[in-house]
Formats: sequence, C-alpha cells, structure tokens
Amino acid sequence: MLRTPTGERRLHILEWLKDPAAHFPPQRHGDLVEDGVTADAVARKLGVSRSVAETHLGLLVDIGLLRTRRVRRRTHYRRDEMRIAEVARMFEKGW
Repeated sequence: MLRTPTGERRLHILEWLKDPAAHFPPQRHGDLVEDGVTADAVARKLGVSRSVAETHLGLLVDIGLLRTRRVRRRTHYRRDEMRIAEVARMFEKGW
C-alpha cells in the first residue's frame, strides 16, 4: 500500500508531517504541530486537488497512522507517533 506510485505520496505526507513547520506555511487557524495540517495545505504541497489529498489522508487515518482534529470547520491531520512506532515494530519482527 505504501510502495505503490500513489503510496509514494502517502510516504511523503508522513515524512512532511514529522516536522510540519518545516514543510508547510503557517495556517490562519490552528497550530501546525499541535493541531496538524489541513488537506488544502497537503494538496498544494503535492500539487493535486484537495479531494485527491483527502483520499490519501483518509487512508492514512483509516489505518491509524494519522489523527484528525477539527479546528473551526476544517479537519487537521497529524501523525500518530505511537501507532507509527507500533507498526514499525511489527515490520521489524517480520510481520
């Protein structure tokens, strides 16, 4: 899932969200680190439509690698570091 051509985009998103302040401009509402990044910001960075970005983000949320937070009327996405570490351990064990 993460090694397909579109999976590359998801890997980029996960990498960017490690340090969102370094990869995304400040947002009008919501802190990049505490609240996360909007789908619009991810779409601009990927060079795709918001709906395409939301599809990638939704998949990462569904598998538990990202968490969401509502700030005003927008959904913000940030990494779930505990879940990412858990998945990494499963792969290290040969899962």
